[in-house]
Amino acid sequence: MKLAHIADSHLGIRQYHRQTPTGINQREADVANAFRGVIDDVIAQRADVVVIAGDLFHSVRPTNAAIVFAFRQFQRLREALPKAPVIVVAGNHDTPRSSETGSILKLFEELGLSVAADVARRFEFPELDLSVLAVPHQALVDPEELQIRPDGPARHQVLVIHAEVQGLLPADRPSLEYGGVVVTPDQVGSGAWSYIAWGHYHVRHQVGPKGWYPGSLEYTSNNIWAERAEEEANGIPGKGWLMVDVASGMVTPHLVKHARQVVDLPPIYADGLDASQLDAAIADRVASVPGGLAQQIVRLVVHDVPRPVAREVDHARIRAWKASALHFHLDMRRPVRLRLTGSGAPGRRQTLPEVVHDWLEHRVLPSEIDRERFVARGVELIEQVDSDGDGP
Repeated sequence: MKLAHIADSHLGIRQYHRQTPTGINQREADVANAFRGVIDDVIAQRADVVVIAGDLFHSVRPTNAAIVFAFRQFQRLREALPKAPVIVVAGNHDTPRSSETGSILKLFEELGLSVAADVARRFEFPELDLSVLAVPHQALVDPEELQIRPDGPARHQVLVIHAEVQGLLPADRPSLEYGGVVVTPDQVGSGAWSYIAWGHYHVRHQVGPKGWYPGSLEYTSNNIWAERAEEEANGIPGKGWLMVDVASGMVTPHLVKHARQVVDLPPIYADGLDASQLDAAIADRVASVPGGLAQQIVRLVVHDVPRPVAREVDHARIRAWKASALHFHLDMRRPVRLRLTGSGAPGRRQTLPEVVHDWLEHRVLPSEIDRERFVARGVELIEQVDSDGDGP
């Protein structure tokens, strides 16, 4: 039995303030195209069952365009593979703060999809000798009496769950989406399942002998550069989904074809360089982008740039690069100066995002606002504004 495991598509996300000729945010269109390509691939591979392990949408209230797009993709999936069950669980991005809000995911039940939006649900498919326990984000927020174990006579016992696995991911969680519920392998009975389809972590990652995160379909987290670094460090060539032979346990990654690259250029250390030398070094890095800078997503970090040098670099050329790329983040960082005397010594001056992070961490908030998400969003906005500026 072939199971297609997809997670974290984040349909409807908007980034970088660029639009397509039809007026759609360019990154929203990129993410939609990635999802469309995955549905094409799943149909071509003739999957026997399809699971969406959370965060189908980037927000609880996606745009009408994103909802219609998802509906049409699932509609053609159902038409092409009418006998293949499709199971969808809600992730933290899909889950409303209030139960009164309701979940848009229930709309897809009209197409015959099996949806777990707020409580855990077990779906039985006797024709496939398959039992699926679908555990959405909300079911883990208040997990009283929740039993996450196989049940029934079905030969194939599959768990679909949107959560963070405690102790198996990097300690600093650089590329993990905020807002997930932490669970332990013991809580989910990891050794008892035929397969566990995890969602939430945006980089492909194996969780025990029978469980995987497939990763997201595009670079949609609040730290895409950490995602790229982790993928490169682990030899993962990019984003995608997984085809799982549930009987044998064999897992085959399928890559997603993206419209553009996400490139984190090697950093520059500018200590001792004047403005003209730094201009030349930056130009060399930009020229090294495979296929050119145009319409790509690129970051270049430059360390140890004194304020006078940062003022004198060629900002007109930097603006031209930013106009050419979909997003070009030239991150010029001033030297870190340790104070040997005075208040707070030794230490370093906080960056603006760090100052904002600390302030938001201690701000009084209404009880219904998720502080972690609030802080992360505030820092993301400050970093975006900072990266759009041309000055030091």
